[in-house]
Amino acid sequence: MRAGSERRAVVLLSGGLDSATVLAMALDAGVTVCALSFRYGQKHAHELTSARRVAARAGVTDHVIVDIDLAAFGGSALTDPDLEVPHGRAEDEMAAGIPITYVPARNTIFLSYALALAEVRGANELHIGVNAIDYSGYPDCRPAFVEAFERLANLATRAGVEGAGLQVVAPLLHLTKADIVRQGLALGVDYGLTHSCYDPADDGAACGTCDACQLRLAGFAAAGAVDPAPYRGR
Repeated sequence: MRAGSERRAVVLLSGGLDSATVLAMALDAGVTVCALSFRYGQKHAHELTSARRVAARAGVTDHVIVDIDLAAFGGSALTDPDLEVPHGRAEDEMAAGIPITYVPARNTIFLSYALALAEVRGANELHIGVNAIDYSGYPDCRPAFVEAFERLANLATRAGVEGAGLQVVAPLLHLTKADIVRQGLALGVDYGLTHSCYDPADDGAACGTCDACQLRLAGFAAAGAVDPAPYRGR
């Protein structure tokens, strides 16, 4: 981190468990935060309501929501109406290959927007909640991706060429989901405001059986805590 200078960051805030934890960690470290969320054509757009609630609860007033249309490309069960979100997959299935819920290049696109916003806001850090352990097979959640994007950021921007440079901060990268839950609870994160489900009901209640729900519920259970988010039938 940059000692002797103010830390300013753009924090990617989806409204899910991981991003809410990253936001809390940044604020706890005294970082000045601009939160960035996306309406990208996701079928589970209820997460944006959660992102607003999480930001408001954390006292973040600089919260930017950007509209982009990744649904125009398709190729993911999260954006393509003709593709179904898988349910009830076993842990070994989730760990085998890249799932249909992967949105092509999503984190690359999100970080690129964050990079542009950081230059405008004078931020020197980009914070993202990617996780290489409970990551469900996504290629853009790996350490190599984070390192590569940081190199790109410092090659492609004014801040990288003429300024102090930019850093991609991924504090959850090597944590288990249980570790993340414990960290967030210790920081007072209200996980009842967050939303992780890929296939929620119309009222936002989580399905409990998609990959994201299963990983989340397992994380709470391993942490010895109860997930306060609403689930169907609970």
